[in-house]
Amino acid sequence: MSNEYSADSIQVLEGLEAVRKRPGMYLGDPHDGSALHHCIWEVVDNAVDEHLAGHNPTVELNLESDGSVTVIDHGRGIPVGIHAEEGVSAAEVIMTKLHAGGKFDNEAYKVAGGLHGVGVSAVNAVSENLSMTIYRDGKEWFQEYSKGEKKGALKSVGKSEITGTSINFKPDLTIFSDVLEFDFEKINTRLRRTAFLNAGLQIILRDLRGDDPVEIEHQYQGGLKEYVQAMNKNKEVIHEEVIHVLGSKNGDKGEVYAEVALQWTNAYSESVHCFTNIIHNTDGGTHLSGLKSSLTRTINAYAQSRNLLKKISGLSGDDIREGLSAVVSIKHPDPSFNAQTKSKLVTSEVAGIVEQIVNDKLGEYFEENPNIAKSIVEKAVLASNAREAARKARDLTRRKGVLEGGGLPGQLADCQSKDPGECEIYIVEGESAGGSAKTARDRRIQAVLPLRGKILNVEREMRNLTKVYGNEQIQRMIRALGAGVGNEEESEGAFDPSKLRYAKIIIMTDADIDGAHIRTLILTFMWRFMRRAIVNGNVFIAAPPLFSISRGKHSEWVHSEKDRDEVVKKFQKEAPSSKINVQRYKGLGEMNPEQLWSTTMDPESRTMMKVEIKDAEEADSLFTILMGDDVPDRRAFIEKNATKVTSLDV
Repeated sequence: MSNEYSADSIQVLEGLEAVRKRPGMYLGDPHDGSALHHCIWEVVDNAVDEHLAGHNPTVELNLESDGSVTVIDHGRGIPVGIHAEEGVSAAEVIMTKLHAGGKFDNEAYKVAGGLHGVGVSAVNAVSENLSMTIYRDGKEWFQEYSKGEKKGALKSVGKSEITGTSINFKPDLTIFSDVLEFDFEKINTRLRRTAFLNAGLQIILRDLRGDDPVEIEHQYQGGLKEYVQAMNKNKEVIHEEVIHVLGSKNGDKGEVYAEVALQWTNAYSESVHCFTNIIHNTDGGTHLSGLKSSLTRTINAYAQSRNLLKKISGLSGDDIREGLSAVVSIKHPDPSFNAQTKSKLVTSEVAGIVEQIVNDKLGEYFEENPNIAKSIVEKAVLASNAREAARKARDLTRRKGVLEGGGLPGQLADCQSKDPGECEIYIVEGESAGGSAKTARDRRIQAVLPLRGKILNVEREMRNLTKVYGNEQIQRMIRALGAGVGNEEESEGAFDPSKLRYAKIIIMTDADIDGAHIRTLILTFMWRFMRRAIVNGNVFIAAPPLFSISRGKHSEWVHSEKDRDEVVKKFQKEAPSSKINVQRYKGLGEMNPEQLWSTTMDPESRTMMKVEIKDAEEADSLFTILMGDDVPDRRAFIEKNATKVTSLDV
């Protein structure tokens, strides 16, 4: 082996080879599905850019039966003329050259959401096959690629009376891992948002992969106002009318447009979505900072001028934004982001522009609509009073040693290791299962915390936090985890995942209806009071087996009725005359410690599911519907989804 570092050690990756070698630099993580789906986003964003430029009324997306994707727009069509410098068609340049496109000089596109010439060429690079059909200049043009390499020159294959572009690509699955199929719901959610952000744009999604093709159309004339109304469809709103703010200011690179839609509800958390040139900025950025500052300043100024605060000196930003549903969208000629995937806007001038526009427009709106303004202030005052009551409740529990993790609960069987990175805690239903788990566990790295019965449904007690913090089962969890409680990141004693005593929080309940209910109650508590544990990937669901199938001395454990039937058929085929025993396990306490270890707790062989949030907006809505007080909404949800349940364990 040679450790010499010389000129020969330097590799030069030509053209799209760099993308195939390091796809994560251009498209996101190739392992968790983000890069796979980002391929779709890039092609769709180019089609939407044509709409932003005023040339494309419709975008169509087909999930084909062969695993490929087709994106069709009805815009001007990619230019087909010969590029003077490259000597090939402009379309080929766009498909094969990084940093090639029509979005740099702001002439063809005033604003654009794509990756400035990286996107579609990066998609071409990671595609097993990509074909491009262009309708332009009265002709139909066609070109095909394989792994970024062209199979032939762009050529005219017929006449055309329409204009537009159709891109079909099939990802090279040797580049991606773990997630190899497109998620219909994820794509549908993204396209729905895109339609909201582009009032009037028609987007058609077709899933042609199954026996029953699905087609969904999104088109919203109301734009962001309709978006906010959809966000609040299962919530009680404080004011019926969605507040709409629209304005523009000159920036360093040209005019910057800002659009904001706002509506307050009786919910206890805020939901704000941020976009730049129609790209969803999941981590917010300077436009979010500008919105927060303007809301705090404008609402406090209005409340103080009308003497609405009474004994309160001022409202905090958290008080004002409690129950807020909002969308902020800006269009910027040359935005800057924290990374290639554009999760956070970092263009500094945007904060001031958004703040000034919202200050001016919202102030005017409040003057013209004093009743709405008063209802928003009253909601914020109520939140302030509740927050003060919560602080006192937290102080009370802190004095009892709960929030510091001091005085660990006596029911906790802690592990020996003090390294949180290797430690995990099983939150177990009942003392019986807890006893088996304590005996079965690896004492060095596994802790066990049994809970007695069903914990409090915190969704119905959000205004009575003294009751929440005083609940014995909830106190057990808070004290055992040792990382505080509460989603207000800046508040003293709030939940901080960096302080967790265990890297994995594993919820282990019986495989029956009661167990599922207890699991849901625990997840509801964690979502409302320890959300960052879920976001950070610390929370897991243990999957104990449902059945043990044995034939003689040979036995297998399975997790579903389908797997049970397959194992039974296999045993019958191997030894038709043998007796086969099938045992159904409903409770963890029915297993002896050896069985519990080998099936559910052994890190080498267990099955676990990580709790992940694909769509925080949808998750928040589901917790409200399923665990809240609104019975009609819950009944409607159950009736709508009942047909999806094929078996029910009662």
